[in-house]
Amino acid sequence: MATLQSPMIRKQKDQADQEANVAKDNDAGNNAAGTFSWLTLLGFLFLTFNSLMAVVRSQGDRMAIAFVIFSYADLVALFVCVMVYERAGAGSSKREWLKVAIWILTTLLTLAFSYKVAVVMPPPVAVLVWLMAFATIAGGFVAFFIYKEKK
Repeated sequence: MATLQSPMIRKQKDQADQEANVAKDNDAGNNAAGTFSWLTLLGFLFLTFNSLMAVVRSQGDRMAIAFVIFSYADLVALFVCVMVYERAGAGSSKREWLKVAIWILTTLLTLAFSYKVAVVMPPPVAVLVWLMAFATIAGGFVAFFIYKEKK
């Protein structure tokens, strides 16, 4: 026979289960503190190879080379910030500063790619690209800095 639980007890139990699952996932996902998984390493090697090939294929186009270098550096910085953010203590000021850095890096990447797409589109579609980019940036800002999860 099923027991009746108050919504408050169920919520506390669900929250405890989620925290246990997160801790288990963190233990399973990290081989050791400060190390990368082989899949992460493979992803970075692939990103690096593709970036180098894009520079070679650009045939000396300085703007294309600058875009590739900027995108690569931004992605690497973003990955490092996210990794440090995940390891920072909950509620620490370091974590808050990393949130700002992550939002800025994603904003810059969004703007860079939106520009590259918008310049080859007809004007009405370019406007739509920019609107979507600004909506994405604004949504990230709201999610990172304004919205607070109810406890």
